[in-house]
Amino acid sequence: YTTLGNQSYHCKMAFAKKSYGQHFLTNESIAERIALALNEFGAINHVLEVGPGRGMLSKYLVSRHTSLALVDADQDMIDHLRRNPLFDKTRLISGDFLKLDLKGVFNQESFYIIGNFPYNISSQIVFKMIDNRSLVPGMVGMFQKEMAQRIAHAPGSKEYGVISVLTQAYYDVEY
Repeated sequence: YTTLGNQSYHCKMAFAKKSYGQHFLTNESIAERIALALNEFGAINHVLEVGPGRGMLSKYLVSRHTSLALVDADQDMIDHLRRNPLFDKTRLISGDFLKLDLKGVFNQESFYIIGNFPYNISSQIVFKMIDNRSLVPGMVGMFQKEMAQRIAHAPGSKEYGVISVLTQAYYDVEY
């Protein structure tokens, strides 16, 4: 069972796969804090969650954002979300975010990216966001500590590199 507020939903369990680098977010408090971090951007029309897995973060987004899309490369996770009535009105995309045409997700309208990103593709997710910066004004994500440090560190630190330079050239970065 999964709950949100007073609602309880019965869902068939979906399991993590090492081949996708899946490590599911399980802490309700952290999931809610990540979702609430989008509020810092002000009014948001569209949100794309990358790698929703079983929907731990997604359930906090669905009630706050009328235009929400979830993309997951694991068809089992998309099927799991489809069985949950909480996501009946959410656009579910089965596919690899890195191969996704971002212009088509919200009909060429801008959107924010959110997720609990797997380490093995987190830098590629950031680079894709940068490549599509005209569509993506911001991102909120949970990264492995070392990756977050690489993105956020200032010049002169040993973690400062290409991803730091490019991300900080186009976005304000907070660790």
